[in-house]
Amino acid sequence: MSLSVTCSALTDESVDLWGKTASDLQENIVVGDSGITGTLKYVEDYSSAFGGDLSSGNYLALVFGTPGVTGATVTVEVVGGTSGPVTLDADLTHVVRIADKSTQTIKVVASKEGYQTVTKTFSLTGLTCNDL
Repeated sequence: MSLSVTCSALTDESVDLWGKTASDLQENIVVGDSGITGTLKYVEDYSSAFGGDLSSGNYLALVFGTPGVTGATVTVEVVGGTSGPVTLDADLTHVVRIADKSTQTIKVVASKEGYQTVTKTFSLTGLTCNDL
């Protein structure tokens, strides 16, 4: 059986991202087949969810899906980041900190028993990361 995974910019302003909304973090984000473009805003003193040296910087809010399939496991990893893959909860939204768009990528893996696992990797070189 076939499994697919989608990725798009989180635009729902009602979603609480640890005290921020998507528009506090980013603008004009477009997710293509293999890359993400748009602008990330520099955010200071963001959240204890990131903590320490990671509480300021550029953050990207994304939402994922597995069209036509419920109950799939979706993991997201910033390859070249400081932590490993994160398994998403049921809302399938995730905020990642982007430190170096030239070397980091977003890797998404979706799996479910009885289906072939699917992996997608997105380049970040098309992002504009703002500093203060």
